[in-house]
Amino acid sequence: MSTAELENETETPRELNALDRCDICGAQAYVRVELSTGELLFCAHHANEKRAAIEPIAIAWHDETSKLESSK
Repeated sequence: MSTAELENETETPRELNALDRCDICGAQAYVRVELSTGELLFCAHHANEKRAAIEPIAIAWHDETSKLESSK
C-alpha cells in the first residue's frame, strides 16, 4: 500500500456496517474509536457509557449514531 493510499485511508474511515460489532456486547457498532494501540467498536449505548473515560486518550471518535435516527 502506498503512502498516499494509507493517508487517504486514515483521513476517511470506512463506513460502519451490520458486520461491525460492539466490543463489549456484540450489538451492531455505530462508533469507532481510534487509539494509539488500535481501535474499539461500540454500540450507541456503550459509546455513551464509556465516552468520558476513553475520549481523552482517543485519536479519533467516528460516530455514526445518526443512522439510528434516520432509519425510522
